[in-house]
Amino acid sequence: MFRIFTDVGLILAFVGATGVVLNHKNLLISIIAIELMFYGLNLYLIALSVYLDDMMGEVFALFVLTLAAAESALALALITAYFRNYQDIFILQQ
Repeated sequence: MFRIFTDVGLILAFVGATGVVLNHKNLLISIIAIELMFYGLNLYLIALSVYLDDMMGEVFALFVLTLAAAESALALALITAYFRNYQDIFILQQ
């Protein structure tokens, strides 16, 4: 069971990293991909913490969740400011 959760966590992190690298247009999709990387890392840390019977992975996962919440709030503020200036949320203009 440990192997399934670690694999899913790593796959989520890899999909998020791929989304950040391949997305060059939409700022919102990039931020969602970063959040997906955070959640994949959290799943991996919690699975590893349960497997090793150690609380530090769970504590670190809570820290990462706090960091992800702060990043989401800051990103939403930046997207709002960007939208007010340029009237869209696309990074590259065509």
